[in-house]
Amino acid sequence: MPGEKIQKIAVVGAGLMGHGIAQEFAAAGYQVKMHDLTDDALHQAQQRIEGNLRMLQEAELVSAEQSRQALDNLNTSTKLDEVVGDADLVIEAIAEKLEVKQQIFRRCDEWCPSHAILASNTSTFMPSKLAQVTGRADKVLVTHYFNPPFLMPLVEIVRSAATSETTIKTVYELLAGIGKSPVVVQKEVPGFIGNRIQAAALREALALVEEGVATPQEVDTVIKTSIGRRWAVAGVFEIAEIAGLDLKLAIVEQLFPEIASTQEVSHLLRDKVAQGDLGFKTGKGFYEWPPETAEALRQRVAQALIEIARW
Repeated sequence: MPGEKIQKIAVVGAGLMGHGIAQEFAAAGYQVKMHDLTDDALHQAQQRIEGNLRMLQEAELVSAEQSRQALDNLNTSTKLDEVVGDADLVIEAIAEKLEVKQQIFRRCDEWCPSHAILASNTSTFMPSKLAQVTGRADKVLVTHYFNPPFLMPLVEIVRSAATSETTIKTVYELLAGIGKSPVVVQKEVPGFIGNRIQAAALREALALVEEGVATPQEVDTVIKTSIGRRWAVAGVFEIAEIAGLDLKLAIVEQLFPEIASTQEVSHLLRDKVAQGDLGFKTGKGFYEWPPETAEALRQRVAQALIEIARW
């Protein structure tokens, strides 16, 4: 239920991430307003939220009453000032374009109450870049969700040097209170934590394919049938300590000199993009993705995440 510090939440951007973020807060009992540029975008977001809630009901992760409550607690508008005007917390979830995000933060700084916290779901930009266009740098931070946000517990809370401890504590307690697993990123670094680790794994995976060690399909099979399963239940440091740090030291002394460390982006990835082979978006990437196959993978991932959530 709503806490004492934050009662009203505004989500700016109802697309891939925004609608799921709004959904979670509304289901937890908060009054949520969601903004997008067109009524059609908001209507589509509403439909996706209703579909998400049906899926969660079928999995018995939410009740019918919680679903009704979520929809009752959610309002939408194409007028930004109406959405953010009385918000205690604003979460921006629009396209990854710094100038556009800065414009939103300027407007929110002007229209929001003085106590309101301004957060961005960016996975790219440092919070200081957003804070600098406001008069409330102590109340600006990043809340970086992972997709789909209503099934992925992690939220990376990224502070700038100016973000206050009160702001961090308020957002941390809010997120923990609705069942998320917040982690505070204490320093601004590109990619934060999760995306840096993902990028390191992708660099090595691409290198293995480029060197003819394995195909993309074989790399994915290795991940899905070994380390991916372990990482679902224990982190990299936990796994290392199960094996023993002495053993890990012996292994990495041999491997680290051999692992890809180039700062150049893989030509394999560049070539795929140049050819227009973008994955789901175009029906082809390292795999072929006819619509039914793409939808099957989406459903498989969602169902697996639901099963993990039941743990």
